[in-house]
Amino acid sequence: MCMETTEKGIKKFSKDEKQKILAEAEHNGVKVTLAKYNLYPATFYYWRKKLTVYGEEGLSHQVVKNHESLIKRLEKENEALKLLLAEKELESRLKDELLKKKYPEMKKKR
Repeated sequence: MCMETTEKGIKKFSKDEKQKILAEAEHNGVKVTLAKYNLYPATFYYWRKKLTVYGEEGLSHQVVKNHESLIKRLEKENEALKLLLAEKELESRLKDELLKKKYPEMKKKR
């Protein structure tokens, strides 16, 4: 493994290295693999979660952030559309009530 270490001592693994570590942990056991690569359990379980949620792309740097920003933007858009739909529904109900008050005979014909 040719993991990079920054000046601060932070280890950086490539997507392929992460996949190999996850596969090795599944085969040899988590505890043994974490000790071999000197990894924190939180890091390992974070990688595993990203792999299950996003697939192989989730192990790449920055991809997860892009997905999360897209999800947040879509959630805001969805909320705005829900509000717009609620306003239209309310407007439609008010029109129906006004028509019923203005033309009570229409109510009886239905």
